[in-house]
Order: sequence, then structure tokens, then C-alpha cells
Amino acid sequence: MFMNFPDSDRAGLLADVPPGDNSPPMSVGELSGALKRTVEAAFDKVRVRGEISGFKRHASGHCYFTLKDDAACIDAVIWRGNAGTLAFRPEDGAEVIATGKLTTYPGRSKYQIVIDRMELAGEGALMALLERRRRALAEQGLFDVARKRSLPFLPRVIGVVTSPTGAVIRDILHRLEDRCPTRVIVWPVPVQGEGAAAKVAAAIRGFAEFAPGGDLPRPDLLIVARGGGSIEDLWAFNEEEVVRAAAESPIPLISAVGHETDTTLIDHASDRRAPTPTAAAEMAVPVRAELLAQLADLQHRGRSCLSRHVDRSRERLALTACRWPEPSDLFAPAAQRVDELGERLPRALSARAGHARADLAGVAPRLRHQLLLDRVTRGHERLGAMWAMAELAHPERPLRRGFVRVTDGAGATVTAAAAARTSGSLSLHFADGAVQATVEGEARPARLERTRAKPYVAPQPGLFDGAEE
Repeated sequence: MFMNFPDSDRAGLLADVPPGDNSPPMSVGELSGALKRTVEAAFDKVRVRGEISGFKRHASGHCYFTLKDDAACIDAVIWRGNAGTLAFRPEDGAEVIATGKLTTYPGRSKYQIVIDRMELAGEGALMALLERRRRALAEQGLFDVARKRSLPFLPRVIGVVTSPTGAVIRDILHRLEDRCPTRVIVWPVPVQGEGAAAKVAAAIRGFAEFAPGGDLPRPDLLIVARGGGSIEDLWAFNEEEVVRAAAESPIPLISAVGHETDTTLIDHASDRRAPTPTAAAEMAVPVRAELLAQLADLQHRGRSCLSRHVDRSRERLALTACRWPEPSDLFAPAAQRVDELGERLPRALSARAGHARADLAGVAPRLRHQLLLDRVTRGHERLGAMWAMAELAHPERPLRRGFVRVTDGAGATVTAAAAARTSGSLSLHFADGAVQATVEGEARPARLERTRAKPYVAPQPGLFDGAEE
């Protein structure tokens, strides 16, 4: 909407509305709305070719970026619903052709294109995007040869990530059955189109989360497979999330995407690349018949080696046995020595008996009956003296002179007043029996009489002979 306004000679302090004017001033919102309607009506469907710059995916799922070329730039937005239908993941530097409509954003007084559909601008742009992504991931170390692991020799369980309806899974299963039958767990995923990359990455990570002892055991080896196709068909295996899932997989992984001439980024991140899905099955397991033949050959060689070893040992034994002397020659000296000792033994015993008889005859005159009696008498006297001393040291002997032995409830002798108070119940042992007593009151120190100590006189021999109590 365009309007003509009358010119005025000069601007006044207040707005001057001429008589008959039916065009009052527009508000900013009204002007922005008019611009929005005009732009959207004139550019309701456009196709723009340009390079993505400043790409950002908001937490809401909407995507914001700028399309630019050598001459100009325009802001662009892809709403969440359309962002999920893109066949590739946008990134800076990618040359694309975007289809959508122009609109304005009144909040910032700018125009932008709302994109409904976006594709890469030809195969050249696709290859350029692929090369930039490959270099970026290589700089992060995802393709390093040092991080690649060797494949298990004979995996018990193999996990396969592929389409369940294509010829790929049939080829893999058939090849595994021919070479070495093993357990296979298939994780079905779409291998191209919308959402294929996210589902392939989720399948790789999902196999790693299997518990070793669960109903579905954790695979020892993974195969990610897809048949041949164009670069657009294989693009899901060039997406960064698939490449990172393959590089981070704790399970060794074989990539078998496309035919021999097809190369995707997952091939660089995997532990081993197979030119075809059938070749991946051949890499995964050895040939069972060859293993059995090898085992049979090893068994035959082992038996042959053992037989040769036995034959050589038998020959060495025969040669050694020929050099041994006769048994009679070995034992003849020992037999002769035994015979000689047998002859000397009776003479030696007779001579020894004669010497003993002579020694006894020389000692016999000195042996007297009275000498033995004297020794026995002295021993009896010493034993009596020791017994008398033991009687004097007996703990019950003082009780006959009026002393009392005090014990506690456990039968232990009490020797201190503090121990008597602690026990409470005591036993007083006299010479003719024991009585029970109870401790009452505080203990007081006994009054001691000063007496002159008597000198200790050591007992003389025979002092206790016949002593009385």
C-alpha cells in the first residue's frame, strides 16, 4: 500500500493534519505487518543456491543459519518439523539449494527465508562436504590406525546391523553357515533415507550395552552392512553420529557398506573394512573344515613325533644296556664281604665275652654286702629330713596354732583388707573346719606391736630328724 503525503514548507512543533486528510499515520507494527504481507505475497516460493554459514541447531529443534555467496547473504530458518526430514546433516561450508518462502521478522526489522526443503547443490558439493567432514574427524583421531583392534579368531556371537529384508543379511547368514556356523543377532535398521543414520548409530551403541550373561549375550564381533548404491544412498554411513558410534564401540567392528569401489567414513572408523557383506562374513569366522583338517594334521604330527621319540629312546636304552656289566659282577664283591664278616663275627663275640668275664673277675672282690646297705641307709635318712621340712612348710600347719586362712567366694586366699571388702562374703578356715563370714564396716589398720626381730638360724644337717609338730 502506497500513499502520497502533502509537502509542507517547514516542520512545526506539532503534527499538522490538513483538512480532509483521511490517511492517519501508521504504527510501527502496522508498517511491519504490511511489509510482511507484501514480501510473503511476492516471494511465496523461491529456490536459492548458497553456502551454509553459522549453522546452529537450537534446543527447540529449529535450525538457524545464513545462506551466502560472493555478493550477498540472507538469513534462513528451518522449523523443527522440516529439519527432521533432511537427507543430510547441514554444516558450515556446504553448498545447498534451498526451497522455501521469504518472510520478515518484525522483532528485528529483517527478512529471512523459511526453508521447507534443502539439498546439496550437485555431486561436487556433496563430495566437498564429505572431504571436509573426513578431514575434521581425522584431526580428532577417529581414524588413527593405532586405535584399531584385531578381530576375535572364533567369535561365539556376531551382531549384524543391517536391513532385515534385503539380500545382504541372507548373504551374510549363508556365508557364515558355510564357513563356521555361529550364533547371529540381527539389529534391523533402515540403511538409507530419513533417520537412518540415527538408527544405525543407536544399534551400534545398543549392542555394546548387552549384558554378558543376559538373555541376549553381548556379541564378540559387530558387522555393519549395506548393499551397493549411489553416494546419496550410502550417505547415512557418512554422518558424524554413525562414525563416532563406530569409533567408540567397545566391540570390534567390521564395516561392509557398498561394493568394493564404495568408500564411506564408517570404513575409516571401523576396525576392519570389508569390500562386500559376504567378505565381511569371511573375515568374521574361519572355515570350520579347514580347522578340523588342521587339527587332524596336528594330531597326526604329534603322534609321529611321539612314535619317533619312543623308537629313539628304545634304541638308546638298548645301546646303554649292552654296556652294563653282568649282575653277578656287580654284586660279587659285596657277597664276598658278607661271607668274610660272617666268618669273623663268631670269633669277635667269643673274644668280647672273654674280656667281659675277665673284667668281672677283677671287680668282684671289691663288691661287699655291707657297702650297699650303708648307701641305702644314708639315702633313707636324707629322704626323711626332706619330708620333715615339707611338713613344716605346709600351709595348713599354722592353723593348728590358732591361725585362720581366709578365702573369697572363688576359693582364692585373701591377703589384703581391700580385697576382703570387695569380696563381701568370706570363708574362715580353722584347723578343724571352715565357717562363713560377711564383711561389715570400714577396715581399720591393725595395731602392731613392736617386737624385736629374732635372728634367723639356718638349719643344721639332721636338725629336723625326728622333729615333732
